[in-house]
Amino acid sequence: MGGAWHLTRRFFGSLRPGGPRPSDQEWVDGVLSAEERALWGRLYGPDRRHSVAVTRRVEAALGSDATTPVLAAALLHDVGKVQSGLRTYTRVAATLSAAVAGRETAELWVRGSGLTRRIGLYLQHPQIGADLLAMAGSDELVVAWAREHHLPREQWTLDPAVAEVLYLADDD
Repeated sequence: MGGAWHLTRRFFGSLRPGGPRPSDQEWVDGVLSAEERALWGRLYGPDRRHSVAVTRRVEAALGSDATTPVLAAALLHDVGKVQSGLRTYTRVAATLSAAVAGRETAELWVRGSGLTRRIGLYLQHPQIGADLLAMAGSDELVVAWAREHHLPREQWTLDPAVAEVLYLADDD
């Protein structure tokens, strides 16, 4: 993630308000548990649309190997973003802050208050999401991918073939 093309597409996609189509919402309801649906429903509308698009690409790439946990991992990889409450323009500021100061600075920012704290929470969304999903009783694959989706490949704990598909589907 983080490529300029990916970030540009995400930015322009986030300018359109609203969540996924009703047919996509019904499909998601069949994939996620009640606890996971509650978390997914808290995502910003453009993030829900993005997660559906990522999941559809994963499903197309893996076919019958796209198990329910793999699909849930694709749908929920960014769920930690709900804790920050940031929207499009402040996310741009957060992303630029991370580029300048580094993601490790997020630990310091979380201890602050106001917008600085919210940016820190946004930058820590992988760990926050993993924690939320673990508390919701999600499959370990789902929890692991939420935690690892911004890590280098050598730190992934998922089956490498599945992780690669999840990664490539997100970094369109």
